[in-house]
Amino acid sequence: MSELPKCPKCACEYTYEDRGLIICPECAHEWTASEAAEEAEAGIKKDANGNILQDGDSVTVIKDLKVKGSSLVVKVGTKVKNIRLVDGDHDIDCKIDGIGAMKLKTEFVKKI
Repeated sequence: MSELPKCPKCACEYTYEDRGLIICPECAHEWTASEAAEEAEAGIKKDANGNILQDGDSVTVIKDLKVKGSSLVVKVGTKVKNIRLVDGDHDIDCKIDGIGAMKLKTEFVKKI
């Protein structure tokens, strides 16, 4: 059995194929295998709404995020300016006022 990619919108691993489309059962996002391969090859990063992110963009956090190793929380609506995109599990390097340097995942932010 071939391994299907995770959903690019919600990172769900239970995707399935139907008539040439790959479908996510959790968020109902549909895409073709060639689209997923092109985006992965080009290194395109997208926010929770599907907008393409670039270095220097400003984003807003869409979910309360606990900071590992401390009792701090990044609240919903926190604005993050001048992001830097990196490869890895956490796609965004940034500085958040009052917290400091952080790494965020693109699925928890939206572009302003």
